Amino acid sequence: MSQKIRVGLDIRDLRIAKTGSRTYLEEIYNQFKSNQYDCEFVYFDTSIPVYTGRYKAFKLIEHIRFFIWKQLILPVRARLNKCDILFCTDYFVPYFTPGFKAIPVFYDTFFYEYPGHYNSQWLKLFKWIGVNAAKKSPVIITITEYTRNRISHFTGIDRSKIKSIHLAPKKMAVAESEPGYSPAFKIPTSKFILHVGTQEKRKNLVRLIEAFKLLRLAGHTDYSLVLVGQPSPKMDMDDSSAIQETISRLDLREYVITPGYASDNDLAYFYKHAWMYAFPSINEGFGLPVLEAFHHQLPVIIADNTCLPEVGGDAVLCFDPFKVEDISQKMKELIENDELRSELIRKGTERLKLFSWEKNAEELIKTFKAAVNKN
Repeated sequence: MSQKIRVGLDIRDLRIAKTGSRTYLEEIYNQFKSNQYDCEFVYFDTSIPVYTGRYKAFKLIEHIRFFIWKQLILPVRARLNKCDILFCTDYFVPYFTPGFKAIPVFYDTFFYEYPGHYNSQWLKLFKWIGVNAAKKSPVIITITEYTRNRISHFTGIDRSKIKSIHLAPKKMAVAESEPGYSPAFKIPTSKFILHVGTQEKRKNLVRLIEAFKLLRLAGHTDYSLVLVGQPSPKMDMDDSSAIQETISRLDLREYVITPGYASDNDLAYFYKHAWMYAFPSINEGFGLPVLEAFHHQLPVIIADNTCLPEVGGDAVLCFDPFKVEDISQKMKELIENDELRSELIRKGTERLKLFSWEKNAEELIKTFKAAVNKN
């Protein structure tokens, strides 16, 4: 083996992934390309377009292509390129790893927690190939201690074989908006509460809207609620219809804004001008918007469950995500208490210093080297 270890990175997922998993792969890819690490890197991609539509026949073909890529093409290319490590950020690594070691990333355990949201055959493939291939890996990377514990619980893999390395904010998402820039649509009030994320059921946005209604009934009518994010592409997960029905039922059409997917400029504008960030999700693997809100000096209120308190630390205000009244009360408390607002902003700025993609990449490199040297 040469003095420098050779790391192969599967970047095919850049053609498919969205939200957090895409952020992870993009940022790590950019870190590795910076040439500041004592390793050699090889990047594996396909030249064939990847189908991302909803037609079942084409989706089936794409699943077969994915299996061929992961289990046949990728290991052959890793072997031919003399890789010591093959790093895959999308749960799946090759089952057979001739001459190299494969390391996957598991972001969450939704496959186990929400089996009804996934195609049954795809779920079987994940458990049969994905999990068993991961068990053969020298280490599994995950993103929080909470997720580390959940992976061990559901798969039976020993916690000592799972390593959590925290994420960091998406750099483009935390860029400042251009001076004088404003989105194409208008926000009806001078202040607004922000949420960024796909409109999935686990995001708990219906309760957030109901809590916002209580806030307005309590007299805070000078606020709007902006829900940035598109409907989920997976029908069983999508909550967009219930969200729109709730907005109409509570007569909030004028004050709850759903702009859908936001460009980087729009996203930066929303973070920069929001009054607070609200995160009512009932299940997350990490919760990147918490850090993005910290970057923009936004006070943050979050659900008191899963990984969110681990990420937010003492820089957030927690609520019970199943109690609409508690969500509304925390909004009200933050609006009416200027001292609390200033304290959370200060603590958020300090806590953000603990998270960076440079630190993440450095920890990955250490993990790769340890895996190569492990018998």
